[in-house]
Amino acid sequence: MKLKYALVFSLLTSTLCLSQNQQILIANVRILDHKTAALTSPMNVLIDGAHIKTISATAIPTPAATVLKINGGGKTLMPGLIDAHVHMTFGALSMQQMMSSELSEQDLVQKIGSGSREMLLRGFTSVRDAGGPIFPLKQAIDQGKLEGPRIWPSGATISQTAGHGDFRTPDERSRRFFGKPSRAEELGATFIADGRAEVLTAVRENLRFGASQIKLMAGGGTSSAYDPIDVTQYTFDEMKAAVEAAEDWGTYVMVHAYTPRAVQRAIEAGVRSIEHGQMLDEETLKLMAEKGIWLSLQNLMDNNDNMDELRKEKRKPVLEGQDYVWPLAKKLGVKLAWGTDFLFEPELNKTQNSYILRLQKWFSNAEILKMITQDNGELLQLSGLRSPYPGKIGVVEEGAMADLLLVDGNPLKDLSLITQPEKNFLVIIKNGEIFKNNTAQKK
Repeated sequence: MKLKYALVFSLLTSTLCLSQNQQILIANVRILDHKTAALTSPMNVLIDGAHIKTISATAIPTPAATVLKINGGGKTLMPGLIDAHVHMTFGALSMQQMMSSELSEQDLVQKIGSGSREMLLRGFTSVRDAGGPIFPLKQAIDQGKLEGPRIWPSGATISQTAGHGDFRTPDERSRRFFGKPSRAEELGATFIADGRAEVLTAVRENLRFGASQIKLMAGGGTSSAYDPIDVTQYTFDEMKAAVEAAEDWGTYVMVHAYTPRAVQRAIEAGVRSIEHGQMLDEETLKLMAEKGIWLSLQNLMDNNDNMDELRKEKRKPVLEGQDYVWPLAKKLGVKLAWGTDFLFEPELNKTQNSYILRLQKWFSNAEILKMITQDNGELLQLSGLRSPYPGKIGVVEEGAMADLLLVDGNPLKDLSLITQPEKNFLVIIKNGEIFKNNTAQKK
C-alpha cells in the first residue's frame, strides 16, 4: 500500500501558534553568548518578522499598538535547540507499525503530526531529518497546517542491496530482477540503488522533491537485518557518484557509517558529514579533523530487554566505542554535532532533552549548549542554497533567525533545566512566531 498522506496533512489547521510574524519586543533578558560562554547583562531584543532586528542594553523605542511586548524578567534568552539527526517518521512508529499492512494514512498523520508538535514544545526549533518519508510533513509545517520544528529533509535513504536501508521482508524480491518495488521504497522510506547510474537517479529524485542534503548508507547498521555491523557498503565509484550529483546542486552527502574503512572511503569520495562513527580509530579521526569533516555523533542508551538478540549483539561495539570516540574526537579538534537518532522506538521521543545531559561526561555545560545550538546550526546550513531556511541559526544575534527560548534559570550553571521544557521554557519562538508564552503565569 502506498500512503498518499500529503492530502491528509493539507486538511489540518494550526491551533498552537500565538503570533504571526509581527514585531515582538522581549525586554530585560540575559542572552546566552557562545563567544564568552556566559550570560550577558540585561538586554532588550526586538524581533521583526522572522529575524532578530535589534539587541540593545538600552530601551528600544517601539509603537505600543503594533508591537507585542514580553517582560523577560531577567531570565535567560537562548537559541532554540537543534537535533542534527532525527527521523521524524521512523521515530514516530515502531518497526511493527511501519511494516504493518493495516497502517492507515490517518494513523500515520496523527502519530507524526503530534510528534512534531511535541518536539517543538520541547524547545527543538530545527532538526535535520536523516532519512525517510518527510516532504509532506515539512510542507504542512512550513504552511502552518501543522506545528513542528524547521526540517532539513534528506528524503528517502539511499542504500545498496543488502545495505542498511534494505528493509525488504523475506518475501519481497529484488526490484531489479523482478520488477516490483519493495513496500519501503513505495513509502518513500528508501531507495535500493546499485551501480553508478541507479545511485545518480536516486540522488536526483530526492533533490527533485526538495532534499537539502543526501543520506547514503555506507556501512552496516544495528536496526537492519541483513548487513553485519562491520561491512563497508557502496564502492568508491558509487559513493563518488552520489557526491558529484549532490555537489552539482550545491549541497552535500551525509553517510551512515561506523567503521574506519567505511568512513575513510566516504571521505575520499567527498562526503562531508559522517553519521555515527562510534567504532572509529584515532587515524580516521585525525583525517576528519585535518579535512574539516563533520562527525554527527549520538550518545546511545544501553540495550533494553525489548530488543531482539540480533540487534543487541550488533549494538555492542557501538555502545562500547562511545566512551572512546567522543573525548578523542574533541581532543583532536573534529567538528562535532549531536543528534538523537531515535528509530522505531517512539517511547524514546519524550527523553530527547534528557539525552543532552549524557554529554556532560565529556563536555562542559557551555560546550554542550554551543554544540546543540550554534554548531548543529552550522552543520544544517552546510546545504548552502539548498537550505530551505537561508539564514543564521543557533545564535542570538542581530540578523539571525528568530528561533528563541526564554528559560527560567541559567542553563550554564544547571543544564538539567532543559530536561523540563514544559516548566522551564517560558517562551518558545520559531521563525519569529510565538508558540508558547507562559510569562504571564510567572512572577
